[in-house]
Amino acid sequence: MRKYDVVIIGGGIAGLSLAYFLSPHRSAAVIEREDALGYHSTGRSAAEFVLRYNAPEVCALAGISKVFFDRPPQGFTDVPLLKQRGGVMIASADKVERFETVLAAERAFTPEIERVTPAEAIARVPILKPDYVAAAYFDPNFWDIEVENLLQGYVKGARRNGCDILERHEVLSAERDGTAWVLTTSAGEISAKVVVNAAGAWADPVAALFGVDPIGILPHRRTAITVDLPDGVDAGTLPEINEIDEDFYMKPEGGRLLASPADATPCEPSDVQPEEIDVAWAAHYVEEATTISVRRIAKSWAGLRSFSADKLPVVGFASGRSDFFWLAGQGGYGILTSPALGALAASQLAGAPLLEEFRIEALDPRAFSPARFPK
Repeated sequence: MRKYDVVIIGGGIAGLSLAYFLSPHRSAAVIEREDALGYHSTGRSAAEFVLRYNAPEVCALAGISKVFFDRPPQGFTDVPLLKQRGGVMIASADKVERFETVLAAERAFTPEIERVTPAEAIARVPILKPDYVAAAYFDPNFWDIEVENLLQGYVKGARRNGCDILERHEVLSAERDGTAWVLTTSAGEISAKVVVNAAGAWADPVAALFGVDPIGILPHRRTAITVDLPDGVDAGTLPEINEIDEDFYMKPEGGRLLASPADATPCEPSDVQPEEIDVAWAAHYVEEATTISVRRIAKSWAGLRSFSADKLPVVGFASGRSDFFWLAGQGGYGILTSPALGALAASQLAGAPLLEEFRIEALDPRAFSPARFPK
């Protein structure tokens, strides 16, 4: 039987970032039930990095993570992890008052925001429809994340430190044997002193296998499509497009335009697929806000975004337990906050010092403790 100090259940960005930060301090393994790592949420992300537009605690996690993204450790990646894209925030005529409120609030945090006229917005984003855009601003602080390079950096670093990363290992049952868990998986038995629940949308069902009360992690479906850009429009130079109330967003993706209706439909954990109505809404917004006529959808897909009740991540030992650790509820920001959350979880599991950036950002890790939820 393979024996470890810590077994991390879930081979997405949460589990793999933890493996990277934890493996220098503890013997560890990541077990993933699928054939590939990052299959469900990580591999279906819009790969956006922002410092704003989320809850304050998440924005602080993003600020901490950007230090890592900007200066990753030697050998972590051969390419920059962030590519600056910028974003244009737009509003239609019936939302101009709302736009003014958002602009004033965001300028207080981001002085670089530039108010632009509709004509100036269209100059930056020539696919925008002139009779749709009534107000706009440009925020330079939008980046694309090189997700595959980030994921592989975590994987390679963890493996260099001796961490085993095992696909096709679904947990079938778990029992206590003295001071350790014995996990029966689809590929054999594994022993662990501590189990980390980084199972994403499956976090609550996994907790039940270990006799731990669920904390209400609920997956939500989000849909995206890609469509062809008009001839002569360079996807590489287009900024991201965001509607002021996040009714939709669009950004370049693989030489095409990615569009999402920003849906967040509660669903069961599964290999989620796009619903026709959500694909139709995505195409509708493309035609409503841009000059593109959607004659063909190149690709459509859906991913899972899993949230706790207060929409903040859950990081910490289960109440009254020292053998079961939560790393879940990362919603739509798991990739952009993965350096901060991985390092935070590793500090709690290994007793390592907390990153200095948490103090700089005045972020109290107790904000993410599972103890905040009533039994």
